[in-house]
Amino acid sequence: MAFSNVFNAGCGFFFWMIAARFYTVEQVGLATALISSLGLVFLFSRLGFDFSIIRFFSSEDCGKVISTSLIVTTIACVLAGIIYILLAELLAPSILFLKEPRYALAFLLIGVVYSVAGIIGNVFIADRKADQYFLQNLLMAFRIPALVPLAFLGVSGIFGSVGLGYLIASFFGLVTLHRSIGAIRLKVDREFIRRSFRFTSRNYASSILYVAPTLIIPLMVLNMFGEAEAARYYIAFAIGNLVMYIPQSLGTSLFVEGSHGEGLKNSVLRAMALSFILLIPAVIALVLFGDSLLGLFKGEYMEAFDLLKIIVLSSFLVTVYFLFVPIQNVRMEVESIVRLNALRCILLLGLSYVLMQRYGILGAGYAWMASYGIIVFGIGWIMWREKWI
Repeated sequence: MAFSNVFNAGCGFFFWMIAARFYTVEQVGLATALISSLGLVFLFSRLGFDFSIIRFFSSEDCGKVISTSLIVTTIACVLAGIIYILLAELLAPSILFLKEPRYALAFLLIGVVYSVAGIIGNVFIADRKADQYFLQNLLMAFRIPALVPLAFLGVSGIFGSVGLGYLIASFFGLVTLHRSIGAIRLKVDREFIRRSFRFTSRNYASSILYVAPTLIIPLMVLNMFGEAEAARYYIAFAIGNLVMYIPQSLGTSLFVEGSHGEGLKNSVLRAMALSFILLIPAVIALVLFGDSLLGLFKGEYMEAFDLLKIIVLSSFLVTVYFLFVPIQNVRMEVESIVRLNALRCILLLGLSYVLMQRYGILGAGYAWMASYGIIVFGIGWIMWREKWI
């Protein structure tokens, strides 16, 4: 599973590298705004079921868990997408073309296949089907070659390529599930929702607080500095986040193992050691040669090298967070995650807004580093209060 996530991160890197070669920096900037908007719609439509699938897959009727999750989140995705389009003038004035019927329909359809692919991916993770999860990510990589023939469409070409990848991935997932558990029942299990509500709702709030800043900040950059700076910011973060996939993947594995009854202490120590063993050489490489990596996109993107270095160096702080969250989820201590993510959300958005006004997009990097430094201090306080240390 960790390999699948690293593979997906690598595909994301090559996707944006090719996009930067075949599309203008302004087109890339607008496309990142569209993809961030899509991510916000997906975020608000998951309703916490992505966590519940993993936590309750082994203890509930898996068919009911899957069908309930797919139906509820798909309906929620359509509703969230419509609301976002109606509020586009307020949230992202640069993409007002979403209000045109053809663009609105395309946005909603891509949102649906994105949602289905995401939920099914969580099913594969919960069921420990690493091979199927990898195949899904492999098929999603079709978005990369699709960039070239769709280049004549401009921004729509990039967004359409993403949609094609998710369409193929969702189709594969549905077919695979049909073969393993039978047809998806078009029925919502209210009892499952009731039993899992406390865990689901708190993780939903937590995930919104966690993910929203990383999706909102690209829109802030676009509105404050324009398309070109938005593209540089997004590419720097896309490369910097490559190293974040290491602790994130290991954290997800820790959550799955703990949910299946594996010994938590040994799993945590193993995940922590492996994270730093893999992170150290990756961070050194990007700090030393990150400018050359940015140059593979286009010379214009090399201006974001300082931002990239800050993001990469902060990965050691981020690792502590990524391993703490699954521990609390396994222990069903979701309230502490909600509080921690609320702090993170306020810090990232607030500091980014203030520091970007003075330092440009580099201010977002300073905000990222400072926010996680405070969060690690908060985690240390929780560990001391609960007598972990």
